[in-house]
Amino acid sequence: MAQTEKKAGLLRRTASSKKPLKEKVVLMYDEIFAKEDPTKNNPRFWDELFLMKVNLEYLEGKLEALDGDEVMKIKDNINSLFHHCVQALGEEHQIKVVNALQTLCALFRGVHQKNKSATGFDIINMLMGFDKAELRMKELMESLDSLLCGDGSESLKSLCLKLLLCLVTVTDNISQNTILEYVMINSIFEAILQILSDVSSRAQHGYDAVVLLALLVNYRKYESVNPYIVKLSIVDDEPTLDGLGMVIHHALTEYNRQYKDKEEENQGGFFSTLTSMVGSMFIADADEKLSVQTNEAILLALYEAVHLNRNFITVLAQSHPEIDIATTPATPVPASPTTPLGTTPPSLDMMNNPELPLDPNLQTSNLLITFLKYSSIIMQDTKDEHRLNSARLCLIILTCIAEDQYADAFLHDDNMNFRVNLHRMPMRHRKKAADKNIPSRPLVCAVLDLMVEFVVTHMMKEFPMDLYVRCVQIIHKLICYQKKCRIRMHYTWRDLWSALINLLKFLLSNETSLLSKHNIFQLALQVVNLFNMFITYGDTFLPTPSSYDELYYEIIRMHQVFDNLYCMVLRVSTNAGQWKEPASKVTHALVNVRAIINHFNPKIESYAAVNHISQLSEDQVLEVVRSNYDTLTLKLQDGLDQFERYSEQPREAGFFKELVRSISLNVRKNVSLSTMSQDVLLKEFSSIS
Repeated sequence: MAQTEKKAGLLRRTASSKKPLKEKVVLMYDEIFAKEDPTKNNPRFWDELFLMKVNLEYLEGKLEALDGDEVMKIKDNINSLFHHCVQALGEEHQIKVVNALQTLCALFRGVHQKNKSATGFDIINMLMGFDKAELRMKELMESLDSLLCGDGSESLKSLCLKLLLCLVTVTDNISQNTILEYVMINSIFEAILQILSDVSSRAQHGYDAVVLLALLVNYRKYESVNPYIVKLSIVDDEPTLDGLGMVIHHALTEYNRQYKDKEEENQGGFFSTLTSMVGSMFIADADEKLSVQTNEAILLALYEAVHLNRNFITVLAQSHPEIDIATTPATPVPASPTTPLGTTPPSLDMMNNPELPLDPNLQTSNLLITFLKYSSIIMQDTKDEHRLNSARLCLIILTCIAEDQYADAFLHDDNMNFRVNLHRMPMRHRKKAADKNIPSRPLVCAVLDLMVEFVVTHMMKEFPMDLYVRCVQIIHKLICYQKKCRIRMHYTWRDLWSALINLLKFLLSNETSLLSKHNIFQLALQVVNLFNMFITYGDTFLPTPSSYDELYYEIIRMHQVFDNLYCMVLRVSTNAGQWKEPASKVTHALVNVRAIINHFNPKIESYAAVNHISQLSEDQVLEVVRSNYDTLTLKLQDGLDQFERYSEQPREAGFFKELVRSISLNVRKNVSLSTMSQDVLLKEFSSIS
């Protein structure tokens, strides 16, 4: 039997033939790429073409081999191919629909690949003819909408989503993809919502639908009115929002489980498991840290939902049992390409079971908990650009959550307690915390734990200043809410105070090297003002009077750090230079901290001298503090409980443009129709037809 050669679309030589024979579909492609109308010699040309199994590689290869001038010579035939592809989508013969969808993908990719420098208008003209473009794209989008919303084959719906993802990601910068103007005009937003709201559709297609939505929301979002942004911001249908949250939740849950499995495997012996880890998303370096391939597309979808839609905030807190996905038999998504760990859609059975029986002994979870665990993994190692971007996006999402009144309400709700097992970076000077020791607490405690963990573990040469600033801002916003609502959180505030003081110590020790790259005074001011919040308003939100005493104890115990900081900022602020003004602000902010130190230190020394004690215990220092509050004078500082609300534009616009570009490249690489099993698809539709 002669077999098809994949790349050339040729049949191998047999004993009786001297030249390789071309497949019929390849011969038909060659006719399209000739200058003459292929229907001249065969009026049934287009009908026959879509009954043939598509040779994607050959078709794309032919298109990629042509430059703009050569394409224009056969433009009429390319336009005709596009037109007949769109017409074939309405055929009852399912094989024709499959082949038309795959051919359209090859057209979009092939024309863009060769003509990257061409304008969007030129591309449109090459593909469908500029005068017919509006009509052709209207017909295409209506056909895709009908296929996605209809009762047809799930494989066909999957193929439609793959085509849309292919169309959206053909350019590196999606905002330069002019064809998407027609996707804005002929919206498929409702089709995406229908997929997310239906349990069965969500199981099959939810992941692709969510990634597609996240990308479409970012098309020219700063230059014009994007209808997907407008529509997403006003969705209030509960099943739809729940469906969106469920897809994100299960993608992150699956990622967390894979990470935990690999972590446990890694702990079982580095060298014994090295081979099994090759090719996976985890790479153990010399320090035996686990690096993770990030999934920014799902994070972006979560960000857009939280940022744009106030109603989505309720989805974050919806409780359900915490299940190990590994115990659930996974059914593969039909016609889905192979993707790396961490970017795969979750198993169908998990997506199919939003309502599960509640076991009173089973720990409950929600999307926010899953996101916090995910963030604790991502934020461990920020040296790689992708992980740094993911960590930044995690902190931006937490910033939006910390600013939302409803989110703050459930974060601090005493009746909603959870045991959140965050991943902690292995460090030589501390033991790994046992999972069983984690108490059940309001969720704000887990957020604060995550922030403290970040502060403690990232004081390094390549200092992630931007992440530290965001981290401290999140802590500040949460404390502002506690002060405003007089919520007394039973949290180990000492861990936070200690982390912040050590951060100041790090800034002082590395002043010269850090100042060459960063404005360290901005961060120092934020940290000092956090202490000012505790000093000025701590009596309204710290759990007990003794907590307030412990705050003073920590400031006095670590007074040398604050003294050194004051000397440094005084020195910089009294000299002319670019840092004069920011350093001066820190000088003024330290007034109450210095007042506490200068007031209590002489009292403590006097107490030690009178009682002939060389070194006072903590209880003795606290006794001195409690008995000398009355004579302490502090200045009232304005604006400590005020903060600037998050705004994406203009500050974050550059970050999101680059992030979306990175996601687009990744999606293009992973969602490749040529990796889909055509044989499986054709077999399915042959039996239907």
